[in-house]
Amino acid sequence: MKKTEKQPEVRKSTKPRQNDEIRSRVWTVPAYGEPGAEKPAMSSRYAGGSMTSQQICIAIATMARKETSRIFRIWSQTLLPPVITTALYFMVFGTFLASKIGEIQGVPYAVFIIPGLIMLGVITNSFSNVASVTYMAKFQRNIEEVLVAPVPAWAVTLGFASGGVIRGLIIALIIFLTTVFFVDIPVAHPLIAVAAIFLTTLMFSFMGLVNGLFAKNFDGVSIVPTFVLTPLTYLGGVFYSADSLTGIWRTISWLNPIYHIVDLFRYGFIGHEGGNVWIGFSVLFVGIAIFWVWGYRIIRSGRDLIG
Repeated sequence: MKKTEKQPEVRKSTKPRQNDEIRSRVWTVPAYGEPGAEKPAMSSRYAGGSMTSQQICIAIATMARKETSRIFRIWSQTLLPPVITTALYFMVFGTFLASKIGEIQGVPYAVFIIPGLIMLGVITNSFSNVASVTYMAKFQRNIEEVLVAPVPAWAVTLGFASGGVIRGLIIALIIFLTTVFFVDIPVAHPLIAVAAIFLTTLMFSFMGLVNGLFAKNFDGVSIVPTFVLTPLTYLGGVFYSADSLTGIWRTISWLNPIYHIVDLFRYGFIGHEGGNVWIGFSVLFVGIAIFWVWGYRIIRSGRDLIG
């Protein structure tokens, strides 16, 4: 009789079952935005306690380098238009009208408007750069990558604003070099002029950050530049002196904060002082404090920035 061999027992592996259990647990966790999902505690990540000062500086420098590369990568949209606009303004106001207007308080009109033209470009470009970048970061949802990083909120605020500061300073230099081809401009107080330009770019960069964080659509990004900045800038003594106005129009100019900023830079640039220099510095420091704290609190809370 033939002896049958005993077949070895085949032991079933429990691995597939374990994988199925793990997979079921992973895929049943609701994602953020779905019913039952918990909102991540964004504020706990902004303490920045786990980062050293060197790491924080690297984070800010990385965001600044990213914005700088973007500015130069699309230079035809970020740097070229202000040069063309300034050249046209100077041709119309500085060449054609200067011969008829003559001088304003002993300063040739062509020289008088140059500080205003520089400030016009600095304000609009610093604001629009940060506002558009911040809104696009929300729209494309890559702002979430910044918010979940262990970088303190104040550093994130400075990182976003750095692009506007860099672009504003570059625009100021380009416009200055453009106007040199038309007139000879001796800078009266270089330190005051540089300080005024830097503080202006910082203030309107923070202001653009707040606008970009609040904007719900593309129209929300353009509302403030169109209906707030443009009227205040053109009524801020760019092409005229408030001393030549009378009545209510002079009062309106004095209540306009941009007028004092332009007047401060004009004093540092050509030595002409229409108002008080310290009022201009006060407006800049107060504006920087208000918009920086405003933007910081929004980023700190993370409210309406994710999802």
